Amino acid sequence: AVIGAAAAARTEVVKKIWAYIKKHNLQNPKNKRNILADEKLQKVFGKKEVSMFELASLIGKHLK
Repeated sequence: AVIGAAAAARTEVVKKIWAYIKKHNLQNPKNKRNILADEKLQKVFGKKEVSMFELASLIGKHLK
């Protein structure tokens, strides 16, 4: 739902997720290291706010 259904390497997935976050201005303005998930990202992350350090592990659950 966020980056499309086409297969992509982990590095490409992370790059596309960050592009989505920046495009939709989803970084916490008080702490830029945190991401405020919109409805689509909440389905990926499983929660409303995550740190950028959690990003790779949360995305990894959705990769084969």
